[in-house]
Amino acid sequence: MSNNYVIVIDSTTDLPSHLAEEWGLTVIPYIFTLDGKDYHNYLDYRELPVKDFYDKLREGKMATTTQVTAHRYMEAWEPFLKEGKDILYMCLSSALSKSYEQSVMAAQEAMEAYPGRKVITIDTKSASMGQGLLAYYAAKARDEGKSLEENAAYIETLIPRLNHWVVPDDLHHMRRGGRISGASAFVGSMLSIKPILTMLDDGRLAPVGKERGWSKALKHILGRIETHKMSPADQPVFIAHSDIPERAKQFEEAIAGEFGTKEFIINEIGPVIGAHTGPGTIAIMFLGNERAEV
Repeated sequence: MSNNYVIVIDSTTDLPSHLAEEWGLTVIPYIFTLDGKDYHNYLDYRELPVKDFYDKLREGKMATTTQVTAHRYMEAWEPFLKEGKDILYMCLSSALSKSYEQSVMAAQEAMEAYPGRKVITIDTKSASMGQGLLAYYAAKARDEGKSLEENAAYIETLIPRLNHWVVPDDLHHMRRGGRISGASAFVGSMLSIKPILTMLDDGRLAPVGKERGWSKALKHILGRIETHKMSPADQPVFIAHSDIPERAKQFEEAIAGEFGTKEFIINEIGPVIGAHTGPGTIAIMFLGNERAEV
């Protein structure tokens, strides 16, 4: 394992906390506000259980989120810089948050304050466990001996292949937060209409279809995997969900049955991303031949 640099991620990766620890990842928690109180979105949900968060959303409460500031980045990175280590930071899509801009400012400040140290920030153009999937590959590459620069270049080659397929219960939360483009064309949350969204090359979420009911939505997703996925049985598929574990299990079993996929990592969508997806969302992430186009 190469120890001359550390990999830093956001809590918006929505990884299981034990895996982030096992993979040697440093996690910066985003902050969200609910009922007038601020919480840190730690991966272990220590300040507010994720089930309680979604229960409050179902009661009609609204959550808001804030970007990570340059100052908070410096606070997270500085202990490592003082130890003589470099930083590989992998940020939430710049199309969804201004945090990436702040991280670039912080990186410049860090390298000026610590001459000889290097901080590379990557706009993952991804969110939730799509970011988590990239962090998985970055940790593997680090452990295989890739240098900071080699690893950053490697992750940049994976980003255009990272597929995100998202099925929200409805678009209310995403539309309210302005987190999707073209949402007005897919307003139906009645009649069990399930919008199908994907993340574009520039990191924006966009609706690409709609189906009536979960069964048809699942069939749609299986078709997308067939179109975009390379070596379905030979790589992990990440599944994120917002408080619908039984639906996540249904998707896992269907993907395994259809493609022979053996490795799945499944976890909750945390409160920061969940503030915009709302409860009842499923997201499937995998490496394919290319990202989808609208």
